[in-house]
Amino acid sequence: MTHINKTYQVGDITVTRIDEMRLNTSAVSFLYPDSTQAEAEENAWWLTPADMDATNHNLVQSIHSWLVRTPHHTILIDTGAGNTKPRPRNPIFDNLNTPYLHRLAAAGVRPQDVDYVLHTHLHVDHVGWNTQWVDGRWQPTFPNARHVFSQAEEDYYGSPESHNEVNTPSFGVFEDSVAPIIAAGQAERIGNDGGTFLDNFEFHPTRGHSIGHMSIELSSRGQSALFTGDVMNHQLQVVYPHWNTVFCEWQDDARISRRRVLEQSAEQHLLLFTSHFAQTSAGYVSRLGDGFTWHYE
Repeated sequence: MTHINKTYQVGDITVTRIDEMRLNTSAVSFLYPDSTQAEAEENAWWLTPADMDATNHNLVQSIHSWLVRTPHHTILIDTGAGNTKPRPRNPIFDNLNTPYLHRLAAAGVRPQDVDYVLHTHLHVDHVGWNTQWVDGRWQPTFPNARHVFSQAEEDYYGSPESHNEVNTPSFGVFEDSVAPIIAAGQAERIGNDGGTFLDNFEFHPTRGHSIGHMSIELSSRGQSALFTGDVMNHQLQVVYPHWNTVFCEWQDDARISRRRVLEQSAEQHLLLFTSHFAQTSAGYVSRLGDGFTWHYE
């Protein structure tokens, strides 16, 4: 089924979610080892069935890309998990067969139309559609696109140093979804301190979930939004910023980055385009006393 999603306007730029899949496989206690049962129960009243499965009480999460169309470029923010990728250590993403490209086509975009792919980080569920298996090898899905990611991500995930327990779900990902992009000459690195890109984007270092994680700010005609990547994986982290996911490798840095994003977002009233929140995946953070609240847009 084609998913029809809301298109957001940021100045003269449009942003549309391109769905890949929905998950309801993670219990709060698994995804957030720092959580307590009491904390989870305190928030059950405001989590709808679209955010927490009413039958098994697992968290509902979305895997998707954000399609950004400027007056000059067609851009994807992250590319999901991809089809036919062998992920024996991560059954959720093993040998998928989703209609992602059909949904992209329904939004009026063919693979050859994509000019840039901007990556928040290089985990399994953010780079998968970079490549497809064609003629016996992994080849770029978007033949005309420049793929932009931080140098730290490439250095780390391209080395044995990343082969540890936290990164088990991403084993093999660099080899089949990133290395072919580099070999094709389509990779472009952003400095580890971030920086501006094209006319409308700025990469902000938000290390913690991964070594070179970036959140990407979009600005146009006095309006701004932020693609948060995996600074947060569910809106419960807006309420509990001290919660890290089981997949956050640099724990202290992850909490610092999350708090900074929440404070900036509330202060500047930024529209956030999240990577895994359910429902629309877009919304706003507001202050509530010493903490924060979330509402979908």
